[in-house]
Parts: sequence; structure tokens; C-alpha cells
Amino acid sequence: MRGMDSPSNPPHSPAPLDDVKRRLATPVEFIRGVGPGRAQLLERLGLRTANHLLFNFPRDYQDLSDERAIENLQEGQLQSVRGVVTEVAATSSGFGKSRVAVLIADGTGHLRGVWYNQPFMRERFREGMTVLLTATPKLKGLMWEMSHPLVTTLASDEAKIDAKLLPVYSLTEGLSQYHMRRIEQSAVTEFADQLEEVFPPALLKRFQLTPLVESVRAIHQPADREELERARRRFVFQELFVLQLALSIRRSEQRQLKAYELPATPRIDARIRRLLPFELTESQAKAITEISADLALDRPMNRLLQGDVGSGKTIVALYAMLVCVANGRQAALMAPTEILARQHAETLAKLLEESRVEWALLTGGATRSERDDVLRRLADGSLNLVIGTHAVVQEDVKFKELGLVVVDEQHKFGVRQRSALRQGDVAPHYLVMTATPIPRTLSMTLFGDLDISTLQSAPAGRQPINTYLVEADREAKWWHFVRERLNEGRQAFVVAPLVDESENVAAPSVAEAFERLTNGELAAFRVGLLHGRLTSPEKQDVMERFRRGELQVLISTTVIEVGVDVPNASVMTVVGADRFGLAQLHQLRGRVGRGSRAGYCGILLGETNEAARERLDAFAKSTDGFALAELDFALRGPGDLFGTQQHGMPPLRIANLMTDRDVLEEARREAQLLVAADPGLKHADNARLRQQMLTRYGKALELGDVG
Repeated sequence: MRGMDSPSNPPHSPAPLDDVKRRLATPVEFIRGVGPGRAQLLERLGLRTANHLLFNFPRDYQDLSDERAIENLQEGQLQSVRGVVTEVAATSSGFGKSRVAVLIADGTGHLRGVWYNQPFMRERFREGMTVLLTATPKLKGLMWEMSHPLVTTLASDEAKIDAKLLPVYSLTEGLSQYHMRRIEQSAVTEFADQLEEVFPPALLKRFQLTPLVESVRAIHQPADREELERARRRFVFQELFVLQLALSIRRSEQRQLKAYELPATPRIDARIRRLLPFELTESQAKAITEISADLALDRPMNRLLQGDVGSGKTIVALYAMLVCVANGRQAALMAPTEILARQHAETLAKLLEESRVEWALLTGGATRSERDDVLRRLADGSLNLVIGTHAVVQEDVKFKELGLVVVDEQHKFGVRQRSALRQGDVAPHYLVMTATPIPRTLSMTLFGDLDISTLQSAPAGRQPINTYLVEADREAKWWHFVRERLNEGRQAFVVAPLVDESENVAAPSVAEAFERLTNGELAAFRVGLLHGRLTSPEKQDVMERFRRGELQVLISTTVIEVGVDVPNASVMTVVGADRFGLAQLHQLRGRVGRGSRAGYCGILLGETNEAARERLDAFAKSTDGFALAELDFALRGPGDLFGTQQHGMPPLRIANLMTDRDVLEEARREAQLLVAADPGLKHADNARLRQQMLTRYGKALELGDVG
């Protein structure tokens, strides 16, 4: 795991600041054990200087405290086995499933290491090499087996390892773990003393943190687990503390901006409610009250509206936009895809049939004349409301008086995109939405600059969705069930994780599914194909044909994950489900059961491993998106929860938001206190913290000079 953004001049060093910076900036090529060839390999990992190596923390540690001979293994506890590879085998089956098995021997017996759906593991082994496998072994018949063990490749001179905790670093092709350890050891020995402490002495003492130099040494070369934990806690606290400082200062800066006051008067409220086709749920009414209170202030609202699939977020957002328009200002809604933008436009069109509100749709697929007309009307104020994609945040889009921006699927837009619409001296209010319920620890990091409203209940009339795990020998029965629903006039989705087959990823593709199903189980039906590589008009055409019923089945990637609303679609089949997070599966499942009929979701298991089966079983048993999001977060972490991290925040390098919750809470509390006491972090004691915060988060969070 990569380390912190490192400081440079130690208070205990007599060397001048420039000399220290120069030493820490020593190119890796000139560090003992590197040289020009390995320097090029380290460059691939973003490691160019001594400083980079010092803060390139191990991603894991090989615990060698319980290394055993194979004949002495016991079930139920973590153990390591050192042995020579005697056999390597790889097998594969339908829909991209694979298995790699490696047999090792140590003179007392044999042990098999097994990896499912990781075909690249085959390339890591050759017969005769010495490896260390670490996992919790199980006795399968007469053979000991480890499922997905951690692998340490040992060079001949590593036959005996004195350390009980062996650091494991991220690597690139051509660089071995053995050489990486030696390079890191050289960097720590030669350069660690040059580092400058970030925290003032008072903070170190108050939070009981080990000093920086001591922590760097311990995290690379821990004497024992206790020393490692002290060093790790220091860097976890530092990372989360700096993040929370940045978020606190962003909130403070946001509160200094001016915004239009947009009160929801009783008259405006009554006019809007007359347009709504149904009674608001209790949680919708509560969210509207919170949003209305923010809109009435002369500083910009920055609020996140989160809700489970089908909880009615769109209606709440439209209420807020109509409040804005009723106060004589303009509103904009940004959606991540043209499909979703058009769907919002359809919803708006129905609601505003009897209204005088002037609105328009602006997407990348608009003609030049259509775009020019929308831009002209936004600039002269004759257009009250615009719905669009990223096309809304282009430089040539000018508003006369923009009062509110609604961002749908917040994690698809970065902070900078969120604020790109700010023009002139008055900032718009911001309401950002997500249908992926956000665990509390994640909301304090990715969305720590926002207030949060939550929709807990679904509107009346939503149909239940029945979820089934379909074993390989039951697939024929499942497809028979799907055909029955299609013959009744229903429609169906089939979802796969990849567009095309891949040699590197063991997962099914929509191309593979389309070929197989149109020549097999669904040969008698009208089947369409949808994925992200299609052009925008092509995607729109496929969706429209499916919505009109011209297509009975849509085979798709996760492009249908959010917002796609086809009430007649009642069945979904997911292949390669182990490649998706639970929150993402829940989003996909929410595409069915949106009409008058119950929904059905079949998860094809194939040769899914035991851990994935347990996860998918939890998914099948729960329709609570909030509970699934917490479980997903615990199992997969924030990166997987939000896919490609398009929110724009740098990833956390050492902190784990599940295991470090207490540290996060403490860091957040203390950061808020420090910013309250020293709003611009201007005090000399805080100068290095301030600089690290700006280096790490200044661009991502659009922080000012804070002082």
C-alpha cells in the first residue's frame, strides 16, 4: 500500500533545508541495489526518488510466526508452508470460469494451492521454484489444500528468513519481491533520518503517535506485530486527519460563498404539490423539509440525497428545481448518461404538462442548431430548467441566473465537475443524489463536505423482487422460466460484466452471452445488445426499441445499472455475478419489478468459489440496499463500491475505512476542532500540515490558498 505525501526537512538534522530536499529527491537509480534497469521498473510504480520509496508502504505482511511442515498442519488457523513446486495445472469451463492448482512438497507431504477465476496465477509458478504459501489450510480427503493463499516467492538465499513479519510490496513485471525488499531496506537505512516531522510535538503527545522517522523504519522493518501496529496507527491517523482537515476547510470555504435565497413559501409549496402524481412518503417529505431550509439561506446548499432503488429521489429533486424556478432563477440537472438524462426528461415532461416552466434537454447527441438554441435561451434567461449530461458543464454553457444544480449519481462526477457551473459572484445551491446507499464511514470521506438526507422507504405500489441463486445443473430450468415470462408478454434483461471475451479476466462477456443465447436458450425471441462501446445514438436506439417492446430481451453490461425504467421488464439474469459488488447487483436488480408485476432475478453461479457463494447468498436473502451496501463495503472496500473512483478524490493509501472507523471518528473530530481554532491553518505549528493537505487534496477539493 502506497504511503503518505511525505514532508522533507527533519528538525533533528543540522543539514540545511535545500540539502535535505536534494537528498530525499535522489533518483532511485543511485540507491544501492537499483541501477538503471530496475529504476525503469520502479518508474512504472510511480517510484522515482528516495522519498517515494520511503513512503511506498508494504501492501501486506507475510506472517511467518507460524510456519509449519505439511505433516504438522492444523485446520482453522493461519499457517505458512514452505515447499518446492512439483506440479502446476490450469483448467477452464463455460462462461469464463477457471481454476489454477499448484502442488508443493516439503519432504513431509504435499499441499495443493487453489485459485478460482484468476488465470494469471498460472504464470507465477514453474516447477522447481521455492515458494511460501500462507492461508488457513483444509484437509480435502488425504490432501491438505489452501484456497487463494498469499504467495511469497523465495530466492535461494532466502531459504532462512529471520524476520517474523516479511513486508510484501506492490510489484511490476520484472521486479521480484526479494529485490524490492532489499531496495526498500537500502532506502530506509540511507534516507529515513532526513525526514521532517509533520505533526507539532503537542499533537504527537496528545494523540500518542510515534515520531515520523521511527514510524517509517517500523512500517518497513517491523520487529513484531506490536511495533507494526504503532507505526501503522500513526500513518492511518495522519492520512485521515489530513483528509478531514481538507474537508473541514472546504466546508468552511463553501459557507463563505453567496447564493440566491430560494424560499419554498406556502404558495409555492402548494403549486408544486398539485403537480405531483402521488402522495409523498414520510422520508420524501422529511428530505424536502431539509432541502427547503437550505435553499432559503443566502449561502449555497451542499446536500447529498441518498436512497435505495425506487425510493423516489427524482421527485424530491424535481421539487427542489421547481422551488428554484418559482423564485425566478434557473436550475440544471446533470445525469451521467444520455439514457438517464432522457429518462429524467420524460418524467419532467409528464409532471410539467400543465405548467408554464420552460425546460430543455442538452446532451452530447444534440445537433448544432439544437445546442445553439438551448445555449441562447439559457444565456438570456428564457429557459428556466435544463436537463443534460456532461454537455451542461462545457465552457460555452452560460446561465443568466443559475440558482440550483442537481447532480444525479454523484460518484460519476468529481468535485470539480460539481462546481464547474459556478459563474459570477453568486454560487448555485447543490443537491447531489445517489441510488447507492453510502456507509457512514464512506460518507465522512468521499462526501465529508456535504450534508446528507436519506430516503428510507419506497413509494407505495413498488413490486417485490424475488432473487434466486441458480446452480449450474439448474440453469436449464431457469431459462425455461425466463421463456415462460417472455411468452406471457414480459421482457427480460441479461447482464454480463465484460463487453468482449478477455484473456486476462476470467469473466463472461455480453458478446459471448449474445452468441450463446441467440443460438440456444433464447433463439426464438427478439434479442438486443447494449454496452458502453456503442455510440450514443446506437445506445439510445437499442433502449428505445426495448422500451417500446420491439426487443423482448436486452443483453447488457452495467450501462443499465442506474435509472433505466422499463415497467414491462420483470426478469433479470446475471452471469458472472461474482465480478460485481453487492451494491452494484442491487442496482441492477432494481431494473425489474418496476411495473404491475413482481420481479425475478436469477444469479447463475457456475463454478463460483465458496467465499463468493456466501456473498451472493447474502444478496439473495436481502432487499435492503443499506444493509447490502454496508456488507459490500466490509467485503470489498470503497474502491469497488464506487467502481473507477470517478468522484475525483485520491484513494486512501493505508487507512482501511472498515477497520479504522474509530480512528476516522477521532481524526474527524480533532480536524474540525483544529480548523475552528485556526481556520486557515495559519499558525506556524500547523504550516507543514497545511502544506501536506494542499499537496494531497488542494486540487481535488478546489481548496483556496487557505490563508
